[in-house]
Amino acid sequence: MRVYLDNCCFNRPFDDQRQIKIRIETEAKLFVQEKIRDKQVELVWSYILEFENENNPFEERKNAIRKWKKIASIDLDEKREIIDEAKMLEKSGIKAKDALHVACAVYSQCEYFVTTDEEIIHKLSDYNKIKIVNPVSLIDKIEG
Repeated sequence: MRVYLDNCCFNRPFDDQRQIKIRIETEAKLFVQEKIRDKQVELVWSYILEFENENNPFEERKNAIRKWKKIASIDLDEKREIIDEAKMLEKSGIKAKDALHVACAVYSQCEYFVTTDEEIIHKLSDYNKIKIVNPVSLIDKIEG
């Protein structure tokens, strides 16, 4: 199984854990990371993840997330096909950076695009090139 975690998913453990939804998504994301470390799930990293992470004003978060680049089995650079797909995705109403993340996942043939951003999940619910899920939903797919 190949997955792409977007920036908000990587940052979920740093969000306010007093909210039950955030705490559950954090636990699910940490579970997915464990499966990645155990090589049961492949992680894709991309230039847009790198860009967003390097612009994170919180040094602790930036450093923790940066380590995942080395663990990823694929590290994507910018490609014309990714840009073209992202432009098409923007027509669905998602932001340019989010569109680039999804386009990277599609380009690298991920089975799942994992995000905690409900707007992306909602706006791309009919998108048929990849399954858009939150980390909690992905657990069901991993555990099968």
